[in-house]
Amino acid sequence: MHGAHDHDDHDHEHDHSHDHAHAHGHSHGHGHGHAHGPGGHHHGPLTFDRAFAIGISLNIAFVIVEFATGFFAQSVALMADAGHNLSDVLGLSVAWAGATLAKRGPSKRFTYGLKASTILAALINALLLLMAMGAVVFEAVMRIGEPAHVKGAVVVVVAAAGILVNAGTAWLFARGQKSDINLRGAYLHMAADATVSAGVMLAGVAIWWTGAGWIDPVVSIVVSAIIFWQTWGLLRETIEMSLNAVPRTIDYDQVRAALTGLPGVNAMHDLHIWPMSTTETVLTAHLVMTEQPGATFLAEAQTMLRKRFAIAHTTIQIEYDSECAGGC
Repeated sequence: MHGAHDHDDHDHEHDHSHDHAHAHGHSHGHGHGHAHGPGGHHHGPLTFDRAFAIGISLNIAFVIVEFATGFFAQSVALMADAGHNLSDVLGLSVAWAGATLAKRGPSKRFTYGLKASTILAALINALLLLMAMGAVVFEAVMRIGEPAHVKGAVVVVVAAAGILVNAGTAWLFARGQKSDINLRGAYLHMAADATVSAGVMLAGVAIWWTGAGWIDPVVSIVVSAIIFWQTWGLLRETIEMSLNAVPRTIDYDQVRAALTGLPGVNAMHDLHIWPMSTTETVLTAHLVMTEQPGATFLAEAQTMLRKRFAIAHTTIQIEYDSECAGGC
């Protein structure tokens, strides 16, 4: 009974007609202690659905004003920042779509529903942010050799408005970004924009005082490099989640020790831990025991996994092996 078992054959369809020589325990409780996906769930007076709607509306309005002003002031930093803000509108829309799709129920084709769309949204967000930064750097490099005459005062005023819009939008997602990488993608996108706007404002002040046009593109490059460094971590983590890696918040060895330490368990194999979404984790495991476990064994094991590791979706398969009576 120690052969490798593909977790799909006993988890995804939740087959309760399985041979009773292998006891299954399924836990899908929703009273668990970790954050739910964003969207319709309330986290205080403002839902994340409203946060997305407010953030997108604010940014669309600001993009129009900023690009027009940048064109008038001949500031590549302002126009590039407007382009980056436009990518944020797209990024916020992607994150919102992921959060909305994640709330759809399971179907015969998508037996977990579309919860993994939050992981895909976070990955797209990271890629969008890197592409936007690349475009800013490219345009800035082109302008270093031939700096335009920039109206510093106009740049300062518009960039200051940009800081308020972007920082305000980032604040809407601040409380959710620690527990949900999809919201972290939206948060980082907006925080990055606030940083870019701050850099642009400083460039505007320097140009206003010195009249040196080269400051505008140089500041854009420096700020882009800082944001690239921040975004790289988000990209790495979302790629890991896309490949079903154990979430970074969970220690595989600790989970293994906790399960093998349960009373009556002599061995364990086929332990799989992977993210169902950016906030929900799945576990499957085969426990080898020498005798029938107590009636509450599976429920207690699932409660332990939920409380200690915030793993709410578990499938535990019990296998019996008389040869393990003296320990395996």
